[in-house]
Amino acid sequence: MNKALIHDWYYISGGAEKVIHSFNNIWSDFEHYALIDFLSDKDRAYVLNGDSKVVNTSFIQKLPTAKSNHRKFLQLFPYAIEQFDLRNYDLVLSSSASIAKGVLTNQNQLHICYCHSPMRYAWDLYHQYLKEANLTGLKGIYAKYVLHKMRNWDLIASNRVDHFIANSKYIARRIKKVYNRESTVIYPPVNVLNFTLETEKENYYFTASRMVSYKKIDLIVEAFSKMPKKKLIVAGDGPEFDKIKKLAGPNIEFVGFISSADLKLYMQKAKCFVFAAEEDFGIIPVEAQACGTPVIAFNKGGTTETILHGKTGYLFNEQNVDSICNAVDKFETTNFSPEVIRQNALRFSKERFEQEMKDYVETKYGNFKAATTNIRAVSYETNHINSI
Repeated sequence: MNKALIHDWYYISGGAEKVIHSFNNIWSDFEHYALIDFLSDKDRAYVLNGDSKVVNTSFIQKLPTAKSNHRKFLQLFPYAIEQFDLRNYDLVLSSSASIAKGVLTNQNQLHICYCHSPMRYAWDLYHQYLKEANLTGLKGIYAKYVLHKMRNWDLIASNRVDHFIANSKYIARRIKKVYNRESTVIYPPVNVLNFTLETEKENYYFTASRMVSYKKIDLIVEAFSKMPKKKLIVAGDGPEFDKIKKLAGPNIEFVGFISSADLKLYMQKAKCFVFAAEEDFGIIPVEAQACGTPVIAFNKGGTTETILHGKTGYLFNEQNVDSICNAVDKFETTNFSPEVIRQNALRFSKERFEQEMKDYVETKYGNFKAATTNIRAVSYETNHINSI
């Protein structure tokens, strides 16, 4: 079968790109499509798994400032994604947290969407997005109009998908709420075998993230500033780095952006990894557990599915400083087994993901081809009888 792989955009290598890497592990003969492609050579070698094929991009690729800020062309995304001519493919697999699922296909093609989330900025994060972007006055009115049009288009585009796969039960509920569509949950790939068990822990807590508002690193730093006897190490950088650092007490150490090897060492030796974001899935808490390190995390989103409360970590109910402090106090009265924690992480392995995806897609495609063959046979038989 001829196969096309559609991703929203290529400009960084993040969690969604780990999924793309695995797709290319399973099937090596995709033709690739995306709105833009500005991957570095190093990221491209990983994401496309050494595939030398060119990514087919939209006209947005050539627009001024697209590399530095492609989101400013949001109102053009639906038109751009619909310009890809996919008529020659039997299977279209889209990887979408935004626009990719909106490609045009016909009744002779099977379209499966691996949905990281419905468009967050148009649906559940709509009001938060407008507030944080400080969109007021005429700019605010225009932004609201564009997002209103995006919601309408997104709902229509969801009907172009034959089968949805959600990356967590949390996202499956969101897909049902927004699109009124059922989905199958296949957890994304975590390369847990890259993280080895460490049973000898040191006396510090650890967190790592890009410093952006929704990651809530500020809450973690504020909480540990109120617990001066507990050491916290913070890894990562981003636009809120300076603001967050000003909140820190002397017990908090910032190490900035670190290599993957250093990240693994910090996670292995930490007594606990702290995570306050509401994530669709959340790969890094699973990576921490693969090291045998327990996780304190917000009790909402994907972490409720990856952390076993009281066994592999501790979940807190409110996204605020006091709730984090209380969680740390309760965590320190609980005994955790590094071996049990790592065993839990193995449920989300890359190998498991690739086998589940392969089985799912090939089963759906087999059923689709059988159904279309039967339809053609019945149509031929009917036409033959009518001609007698």
